[in-house]
Amino acid sequence: MNRDIQEVFQSPKQIVPFAHRPFIIAEAGVNHEGRMDLAKRLVDEAAEAGADAIKFQTYKADTIASKDSPAYWDLSQEPTTSQHALFQKYDTFWKNEFEHLKEYCDKAGIVFLSTPFDVESADFLSDLMPAFKISSSDITNKPFIEHICRHGKPIILSTGASDLAEIQEAKTWIDACNVPLALLHCVLNYPTRDQDAHLAKIKGLQAAFPDTPIGYSDHTLPKDMQTLLVAAILGACILEKHFTHDKSLPGNDHYHAMDKEDLRSFRAKLDATWQLLGSSELKSLPGEDAARKHARRSLVARCDIPAGKMITSDDLTWKRPGHGISPKDIDAVVGKKASIDIAEDTLLSWNNII
Repeated sequence: MNRDIQEVFQSPKQIVPFAHRPFIIAEAGVNHEGRMDLAKRLVDEAAEAGADAIKFQTYKADTIASKDSPAYWDLSQEPTTSQHALFQKYDTFWKNEFEHLKEYCDKAGIVFLSTPFDVESADFLSDLMPAFKISSSDITNKPFIEHICRHGKPIILSTGASDLAEIQEAKTWIDACNVPLALLHCVLNYPTRDQDAHLAKIKGLQAAFPDTPIGYSDHTLPKDMQTLLVAAILGACILEKHFTHDKSLPGNDHYHAMDKEDLRSFRAKLDATWQLLGSSELKSLPGEDAARKHARRSLVARCDIPAGKMITSDDLTWKRPGHGISPKDIDAVVGKKASIDIAEDTLLSWNNII
């Protein structure tokens, strides 16, 4: 059963820890490469493998990057040295295509999302999505963030390559518009080495922003998906990872993406882990009833206690099972009198003291 994205934006103080598994976003980005059949395949495979949402990216090369915009990715995997040149390859999808994909996602039972990178795309995407995702690259883009806030929808903001002051400043712009916010820890490096994942920053964000839901956007190589599992255990309520139909394809967002088998395996591990985590409510479990009754101690006569004798602590010891008076009530027993003869090794009950 897919999660409702609105649950994510509840205050952490209102959420029982581990009551819900994280909201999983399959970040398809532009891995459709301008082909609607591939985009639909990504939707189908993400839904089949257990993602709650699939997210695309919406941009035009001319509005996202100047022609003099150097690469920041692994050039051995994606040899294009200009951001503008790379974005030009995949900027053919626009309003009509995303409206079609939104309808297709609805039929597939998966939430449609797409990150806008300009005002025009933000405006038409607002009618298609329950929330906005803002890229780490726009965390200092005050006019764009404020424009998105005017749509009044929840915002998921990635914090890659940011310091605390920058995150706090971006949050003040969003808070001023009274818009729900979730923050994602992210390392803006493709791919992110395991030793550079710094998942402890999830706890740092939770400490710095205790009233804000915190998640994680992952750029490590998928391998066994352990990175996402650890992030979930640390309390990330949103997990986002690039998603592809074929990890062997060339291109910046294929080689470090998960595919449907990775996602399916992770979802199974996550569900098993959530079963292990269980409930955080501090109370005895039904399966512990027998142990609670038989393995706890009762007050027991250390020696024969004749009727009428005032009971002292020297008259008592404590033994299993817990069917008699609990040792926690010893102060209420000492000083009382035995109402009957109590033989040595007898569990005391309230019926035989006065």
